[in-house]
Amino acid sequence: QVQLVESGGGLVQAGGSLRLSCAASGRTFSTYTMGWFRQAPGKEHEFVAAVRWSGGSTTYADSVKDRFTISRDYAKNAVYLQMNSLKPEDTAVYYCASSRRVYTTAPSPWQYDDWGQGTQVTVSS
Repeated sequence: QVQLVESGGGLVQAGGSLRLSCAASGRTFSTYTMGWFRQAPGKEHEFVAAVRWSGGSTTYADSVKDRFTISRDYAKNAVYLQMNSLKPEDTAVYYCASSRRVYTTAPSPWQYDDWGQGTQVTVSS
């Protein structure tokens, strides 16, 4: 099992930036993909971005492409989400997740095994 702890959320004005961090511990050697999801009130978990732990290839949801950047620090067992040009519709709780299984792409919550507790991001207009 992998333990995940997110940080970096907060309140920001539209057009601003935030950087989320996710620290991983435990059986991190078994991790294949790390992802970020978000959940707004009354909505389902929404895929944001994912990165292959080895190799670093990335995928993004269309809604955040060109504004958000996911990256990982292999030595620190950490994943980051740099969010620029934030919009009010980006307001949500953001979750870090890890998958121990091999997928070509991993945009669905069921593909992930371990989840963090979430960090709130609020974008004011």
